[in-house]
Amino acid sequence: MAWTDALPTVRGKLLRDEPLGPYTWFRVGGNADVLFIPADADDLADFLKALDPAVPVQVLGVGSNVIVRDGGVEGVVVRLAGRPFGSVTVEGDTVTAGAGALDAMVARAAAKAGVAGLEFYAGIPGAIGGALTMNAGCYGAETKDVLVSAWGLNRAGERVDYQLADFGYTYRHSEAPADIIWIEATYRGRPDDPAAVQARMTAITERRETTQPIREKTGGSTFKNPEGHSSWKLVDDAGWRGKAFGGAKFSELHSNFMINFADATAADIEGLGEAVRADVKDKFGVDLQWEIRRIGRPA
Repeated sequence: MAWTDALPTVRGKLLRDEPLGPYTWFRVGGNADVLFIPADADDLADFLKALDPAVPVQVLGVGSNVIVRDGGVEGVVVRLAGRPFGSVTVEGDTVTAGAGALDAMVARAAAKAGVAGLEFYAGIPGAIGGALTMNAGCYGAETKDVLVSAWGLNRAGERVDYQLADFGYTYRHSEAPADIIWIEATYRGRPDDPAAVQARMTAITERRETTQPIREKTGGSTFKNPEGHSSWKLVDDAGWRGKAFGGAKFSELHSNFMINFADATAADIEGLGEAVRADVKDKFGVDLQWEIRRIGRPA
C-alpha cells in the first residue's frame, strides 16, 4: 500500500495529487503528492506525530516568493490557511500574529493600534511564516528589528519555542532548522500616533506600487543583494531587463523581479534565473544568490 493511502485522520483537508500552481504568485508548477490544510495547530501536530517519519514535509505559504518546479513536490505540502493561522492581536506595544497572516495585514493592525516599527511589512508580499524563515525586510528594516519570539512545530509534531537570539538572523537568513513549521510570532514596536504610522506605511505602499511589478505574475525579489552591490543593477548591466527567456523575463519596471508574462513553465522561470546568475558571474565576477525558494522536482 502506498503511503498516500495510509495517511493519518485529520480535521482539516487532505488533497492528493493537488496542483500547486494556483497557490503561487507565478502560477506555475506541478502537483503536491499530498496537500494538507490543517484545521488548527493541534490538527497539524497530531498529523505530524502520526505521519511516517520518512515522508518529506514542507510548508507553502502564500506562494509569493517560491518557484514550484514542474515535476511537483514529493511528500506532504502544508499550507496554513484560515482564521486560526491568520489572526493578529495587539496589546499595548506588542503584536501577536499567526504564521499565515499576511505581512501587510500585520502592518495595518499595528498602525491602527498606534504601534510603530512594523510599517516595513506593508512592503513585503508574503506571510509571517516566511518572514520568520528568511528575516524578511525592506526599506532599511528587517524582521529581527521587531521580533521578540515565535513558536512552531518540528517534523515530529513537537512544539519548539524560539526567542529572537535563537534565530541567529543575518541578511535574509535564519539558523533555525528548516523543518520547523512556524505557528505564531510576537513582535514589539513602540507607541506612536496612528496617523503618523499610517502615513509612513502609505508611503511604503505607494513606493512599492510605482517601482515593482505587483500586478504581474511575479515572485518578489529574485536575488539577494551581494555585499557592495545591488542585484537589480547587476541584472540590468548584464542586459537582462525585459529580455525574454521562454515565457519569463525580468521586469522592465524592476530588474530584480522575474515575471511570467507568456504562459511560462517553472523551468522557464528558474532557467532564466540561472542564466542570469551565470552571465553576471562571467561579466562581473559576482555570485548572485537566490532569494526566491525553489522546491520540488524538475519535469
